Amino acid sequence: MDNIDEVIRIIRQSKTVDEAREGLISAFSFSEIQAKAILDMRLQRLVSLEIEKVKEEYAELQEKIAYYKAVLASEEMQRGIVKDELDEIKDKYGDVRRTDISHADDEISIEDLIPNEEVVITISHLGYIKRTKTDEFKQQSRGGKGSRGAKTKDADFVEHMFIANNHNYLLLFTEMGRCYWLRAFEVPEASKTSQGRVLQNILSIPQDDKVRAYIKIENLNDEEFINNNFIMFCTKKGMVKKTIVEAFSRPRVNGINAITINEGDQLLEAKLTNGEKEIVMANRGGRAIRFSESKVRPMGRTATGVKAMTLDGDNDQIIGMLSADPTSATHSILVVSEKGNGKRSPLDDYRITNRGGKGVKTLQITEKTGKLIGILWVSEFDDVMITTADGIIIRTPVSSLRVMGRATQGVKLIRLDDNEFIADVTVIRRVENADEEE
Repeated sequence: MDNIDEVIRIIRQSKTVDEAREGLISAFSFSEIQAKAILDMRLQRLVSLEIEKVKEEYAELQEKIAYYKAVLASEEMQRGIVKDELDEIKDKYGDVRRTDISHADDEISIEDLIPNEEVVITISHLGYIKRTKTDEFKQQSRGGKGSRGAKTKDADFVEHMFIANNHNYLLLFTEMGRCYWLRAFEVPEASKTSQGRVLQNILSIPQDDKVRAYIKIENLNDEEFINNNFIMFCTKKGMVKKTIVEAFSRPRVNGINAITINEGDQLLEAKLTNGEKEIVMANRGGRAIRFSESKVRPMGRTATGVKAMTLDGDNDQIIGMLSADPTSATHSILVVSEKGNGKRSPLDDYRITNRGGKGVKTLQITEKTGKLIGILWVSEFDDVMITTADGIIIRTPVSSLRVMGRATQGVKLIRLDDNEFIADVTVIRRVENADEEE
């Protein structure tokens, strides 16, 4: 009987034999005799009909289990199933591509996702580099003790500190005369008390070489800029060389030669010029020379350069070079000694001479002042950031330093203990923020 389940349901739900008989007659149009014959069947025969159905379902499940086990054991069967299903999907949904994939004109680059904010780039003597937001450095009054800066190893100290924007190109020049490129946002970000990351892990700089100078350029693809500006190089032995910026506009992973260095000499400084600046160089003995940039003709990358200043002896060396604008009325020359003395003097106090001379006195060197350590081109609106060999940093406004004669000893910029000395001094543009002042 095809409707055995329904028959059993009607019989089980009926409370009396008469009710069951009437239910069967109503549901299946049975006659009285048929309904009575069904009700007279033994329960055992009805149950046997359900058992046969269960056996059939069990047999079907056993066949499926055997098939699934065969699929799991056969990679060929698995691939066949995947192929059949993909063919089915292709037949059902496959059609011609309706979208067009192309490069958009306004494609987003990584620098579009990075704010072009001002940061402090720090490079230590052993080659650790990092970038820090400028607002971590608060202004202090002249002569203060400063705040704790980068934590360095015992034999290490902060050697270079300068301000850049995140999108700037950094041209890093090593003491052997090589040039390497780095975007400011590629420098690892860290707090002012952290050590930073080794430059050799970022650039392909040899272990026996180190960064000595840097140039910040906003855009290396600006044809007008790179073909009308120059980089002036200076070595510790008083040699200078001028090369057009265009020669350094094509970054290479392994760097390029920027200047040929003579034996016993090292690259000291590199400055960006426009061909109309005046160059001022100073030595450790406190003397400085000023000459026109036009006295140095442009040369190729591999040239050695020409003599700019005569040193006082084999133990003497150049400590810095600046590129000065003679038309600026707000700028002056700041010199700093290794014991923390410093002063500002007008550019006009340094007479123009031919390159190659000994220069004039720029700071009265005594045992109290120590040797000259830095010479900078500053304005009233700048701040001076001084870093000691122990990592102590002090930031003070240039306007707090009065202008003095070039042959004086200057005033105290930072209080140092007897065994301390200044490692680096740099200039940053002041951010007027009352919350930062102390």
